[in-house]
Amino acid sequence: MELKPPSLLRGAWVSCGTTWFTSADASDASRRSRPSRDGYRPVGHRRSPPRRGRSGGRCPAPPPAGPARRLSPAVGRRGMDRSLRSARRVAAVSGLRAAPPACPATLCRRRRPWPPLPTRTRRRASAAPGRGGPASRLRPVPLPGAAPPPRKRNPRRARSPALSGCARSRPAARPRGNPNGYGRAGPSRGRPPPARPLGAVSCPRAAPPARGAGAREHCRRPAPLRPLAAARAPGRAPARRRRPPGPPPADRGCPLGTRPRPARRNPARPPPASGSCRSARPGAGRAAAAAMLLRSGWRRLALSPGPGPGRRRAGGEVGAAAAARYEVVVIGGGHAGTEAAAAAARGGARTLLLTHRIGTIGEMSCNPSFGGIGKGHLVREVDALDGLCGRVCDRSGVHYKVLNRCKGPAVWGLRAQIDRGRYKEAMQKEILNTPLLTVHEASVEDLLLAEPEPDHPGKCQVTGVILGDGSTIHAGSIVLTTGTFLRGMVLIGLEMHPAGRLGDQPAIGLAQTLEKLGFAMGRLKTGTPPRLAKDTIDFCGLEERVADNPPVPFSFLSEAVWIKPEDQLSCYLTYTTLKAQQIIRDNLHLNNHIRETTRGPRYCPSLESKVLRFPNREHQVWLEPEGLDSNVIYPQGISMTLPPELQEQVVKSIPGLENAKILQPGYGVQYDFLDPRQLTPSLESRLVQRLFFAGQINGTTGYEEAAAQGVIAGINACLRVHGKPPFVVSRTEGYIGVLIDDLTSLGTSEPYRMFTSRVEFRMSLRPDNADARLTHRGFEEARCVSQQRYEQAVKMRAALEDGIATLKSLQFSISKWSQLIPEVPISRGRRSPVSAFEVLQCPEANMEVLARAVPEPLGKLAQWRELSERLKIEAAYEWCVLNQQQEIEEVRRDEALQLPEDIDYFAIDASLSAEVREKLDSNRPRTIGAVSRIPGITPAAIVNLLRFVKTHHQKTEKRKVLPQTGQYLPGEMHSEKAAS
Repeated sequence: MELKPPSLLRGAWVSCGTTWFTSADASDASRRSRPSRDGYRPVGHRRSPPRRGRSGGRCPAPPPAGPARRLSPAVGRRGMDRSLRSARRVAAVSGLRAAPPACPATLCRRRRPWPPLPTRTRRRASAAPGRGGPASRLRPVPLPGAAPPPRKRNPRRARSPALSGCARSRPAARPRGNPNGYGRAGPSRGRPPPARPLGAVSCPRAAPPARGAGAREHCRRPAPLRPLAAARAPGRAPARRRRPPGPPPADRGCPLGTRPRPARRNPARPPPASGSCRSARPGAGRAAAAAMLLRSGWRRLALSPGPGPGRRRAGGEVGAAAAARYEVVVIGGGHAGTEAAAAAARGGARTLLLTHRIGTIGEMSCNPSFGGIGKGHLVREVDALDGLCGRVCDRSGVHYKVLNRCKGPAVWGLRAQIDRGRYKEAMQKEILNTPLLTVHEASVEDLLLAEPEPDHPGKCQVTGVILGDGSTIHAGSIVLTTGTFLRGMVLIGLEMHPAGRLGDQPAIGLAQTLEKLGFAMGRLKTGTPPRLAKDTIDFCGLEERVADNPPVPFSFLSEAVWIKPEDQLSCYLTYTTLKAQQIIRDNLHLNNHIRETTRGPRYCPSLESKVLRFPNREHQVWLEPEGLDSNVIYPQGISMTLPPELQEQVVKSIPGLENAKILQPGYGVQYDFLDPRQLTPSLESRLVQRLFFAGQINGTTGYEEAAAQGVIAGINACLRVHGKPPFVVSRTEGYIGVLIDDLTSLGTSEPYRMFTSRVEFRMSLRPDNADARLTHRGFEEARCVSQQRYEQAVKMRAALEDGIATLKSLQFSISKWSQLIPEVPISRGRRSPVSAFEVLQCPEANMEVLARAVPEPLGKLAQWRELSERLKIEAAYEWCVLNQQQEIEEVRRDEALQLPEDIDYFAIDASLSAEVREKLDSNRPRTIGAVSRIPGITPAAIVNLLRFVKTHHQKTEKRKVLPQTGQYLPGEMHSEKAAS
């Protein structure tokens, strides 16, 4: 005899079942039931004190214990009919579709990832030791339309829905919140939904809000409801839930690695704000109450979610619903991640940026500065590709300085001291207002994989990610920019704790996934100095360094920086003492970071490393402000990881810092990085297709190197989705090309830093002409450059060409020039007449001097300050650029000789030694030019390999010709000689 409960709308208790319901629960629609060892545990029954729900109310207390009584079938059926009619009336008022009453146990417990299989028979609850109370004497009775309680299963063998179909070849589980699969455009893209118990309403399952540090809000758009015709006829037994046989669909992918851990609820977390999904619109409480009544089985009638703080869209909107499928997903909100996400969105790809916290986007974890020698070139080139960091620096700097002024403009290093707060605020504003870009707070634990594409190298392709709460997001390309978070470890003295940055959790699951995929991983370390209180430092006896007047902006779009020259802050210089060195030497045994064999940065070492490598020397300490209104000073040059009390002794031994107060101790970070030789010049992985890497995960150090990689990875991730060829910057085109070529061809065993000495063609790759070199390519090939920037670059190029032509056309004799500009000495050895462009090559000459001498044609050129400066630089480097042009062409010819991607260096018929073959196989160079830069490759080996490549290309061309007809294969180009 089937047992039926009385009407749930009247608030009656079901003493013979395991659940009961009161009107107090009507305000909380997010609670759920969790199957216990004996079936569904009663709502309100806890072995420990009951916890508060999100609405602040406690779960109702259980009814007094008593003997279980059976309800007659007639009474149960009448109660069920009344309940159904009442539920439909409430639904009509709230605008919801009616449904049979569901098990109210789903109100106060979080749902399991995959619903348990129903049982054919009911179980009797037995009183177990330590499980007294009403729950131990009640029997679970299934409600009409809901599945019976689950069978007793081993909780250790329970599998996450994200993993079903991976190890046991079962169909991939459908993500919660969308019956068609998260990121699917329609039901045809995913597998058919599993069979439901008869009588259950076919409603979408509402996604539970993500919990824990990895995610703050997780809302989804509900799928359209299906009609109520699916209710089973009375008297029929509930259908057994079965999974459809067959392998998982290829487009769903399969997660690698272990099951993602479910997010834990934080009991100390305050209730959500009024802008959360539950109260985002008027009448949310009444609709939520109706939604609780209209439940059936494991499925919940979902309401339209409102805005929440977890996912933000462009224009500052806070969106709860995600796009059906993202084209590009960027993991990490650091300097590489922000540039990658913005570049992909500018290219026209629907992009999702996943970060642990939206508030840390644009965080400057280490020194508050941008640019420098070599690094300033990277910032200019990122800006030429319409990147963000250059424009943001022009709106947040407090001290602008051009380094290397004593040398030529080709090696000038633009640098700016940045206000941390202003930079982070401006960067977040740029990101949150970028079209086609969505930001979501979540942690990524695993990757979704599928079969590889036949026309690309790699053993598989990535199709999406698995978040920390178990949900999945599908994408066409993935960009990993994890920085120092990949299995990061923070060290202070002898203490070690997992963290990617002080106060932030590391990425453990993702590191394990990359290892299982076969990536070669390494370990690097870096550090940061202690932060000092500005009002406790004596600046009187220190050397002051003032900023430039006028300051030089980073961006080509900025005519001037935001701050007035006279309002800029100064930096101060001091030095370490022998007392500080003695303190460090006496306490090396208390420093785990310096004793580790992990390689640290060579050009920005810790103070302990400098004391060991350069003993008995004074080391510079730059005191740099962290903002206009900040009381924090960043002591550049004393990065250390000693215990805090010893750091205080070292700081107070430095002149000017005798009374300094430490606000935050210095610490070291150790993290995993990927061998960058496993990447292509487009920063796509060779092992996993559509997976890109950028930033410190590739072994670099510094904000500028990360931003440069990020913009290239974002551009190519977008182009990969759209089926276009990759965007590659060569060594002859920019510092970005040198950076990526060094990483992908040579790799690195220590944090890589960019210098001007790494570049062969420094005279041509200057910071002033970055727009002329890259903006046109970015607009025409990558489509990542705005129309405004492109038009400005075209205007500047035309003005330069016209200005150079005007200067070369204006010619006078040497005596005439000596009369016009006597302050400029002109060599008598020059051939007469001498053009104004040649006079401009003299160090003492500039456009203002020439405009005073010849105002009519040159006055307009001198009025445009940026144009006049660039004309001076073009004139100074004219002969150097012409001399380097032949070398550049030779390198480009070598770069054009592509090596086959599937070449087997141990099997080719070429005169190569075993050592050379091993190095070629480990580095996998793509061109002959890359081969020439591998250490240990002899010129003879390069010639022999070049001969093999040319022979290979000739054979390939001959195979394209049909010998019978003398015609080329369809779809191939042919020359006039072959056609004749």
